Amino acid sequence: MRAVVQRVTRARVSVEGRGVGAIGRGLLVLLGVASSDQEADCHALARRLPALRIFPDPNGKMNLDLVAAGGQMLVVSQFTLLADTRGGRRPSFSKAAPAEQARSLYELFIAACRERGLEVAHGHFGAKMEVELVNDGPVTLIVDSNEA
Repeated sequence: MRAVVQRVTRARVSVEGRGVGAIGRGLLVLLGVASSDQEADCHALARRLPALRIFPDPNGKMNLDLVAAGGQMLVVSQFTLLADTRGGRRPSFSKAAPAEQARSLYELFIAACRERGLEVAHGHFGAKMEVELVNDGPVTLIVDSNEA
């Protein structure tokens, strides 16, 4: 499971021009599910991402995690994070999980984050979405569940 995590001052996801999820200060998480992922990957990222100390303390140092910063999380599924671009010009997505497996693990990740007391908004799995954000910093991290 791979996540691109961006510290944002606000983020919003829309489907067909209609807002379906939005947050203020917090983390925008673009989440890609690999065919090899298991439930343990969801729980590993649900523990790891909110604990990242990437929000500034009163001295301006990245020292606070999501909860200490009073932030929210917006989760958007994105299978293209599993792209393999090594051959040819057209990316291969053969490492991405099939849709039903990916949907199940995506929903489990959201539930696991909520069980931790986080306020979580999300996009619509499998829909064509538009994501708007204001990256704060900018701070952008790539986190893989195998390294969490």
